[in-house]
Amino acid sequence: QVQLVESGGGLVQTGGSLRLSCVASGRTFSPGAMAWFRQAPEKYREFVAAINWSGDRIYYVDSVKDRFTISRDNAKNTMYLQMNNLKPEDTAVYFCAARLSDLYSGSTPWRVSDYNFWGQGTQVTVSS
Repeated sequence: QVQLVESGGGLVQTGGSLRLSCVASGRTFSPGAMAWFRQAPEKYREFVAAINWSGDRIYYVDSVKDRFTISRDNAKNTMYLQMNNLKPEDTAVYFCAARLSDLYSGSTPWRVSDYNFWGQGTQVTVSS
């Protein structure tokens, strides 16, 4: 099993920044991809960003492009999400996810069902 633990959430004002971290432990899952999803109250879990094992294939949902940056440090088993210029609509619980397979051309990184492991989530609240 792989355990994923998120941290870094909190309350910020509109325009502020947060950096989320996700630390993986347990069995290795290389060369697997990782991703961030989020879920607002009474809404479906939404894809935010994904990154392949080597970090050179990255995907974002349109609403966060140019504001969020996903990265990973495999030596530290850690993935990050730098969130800048936060907006109230970014308010949600943010989940870290990992999959046993990597991302390739034609992959569907936004499919919740493709991810094998999930963290418990960290709350991000952006006040207006």
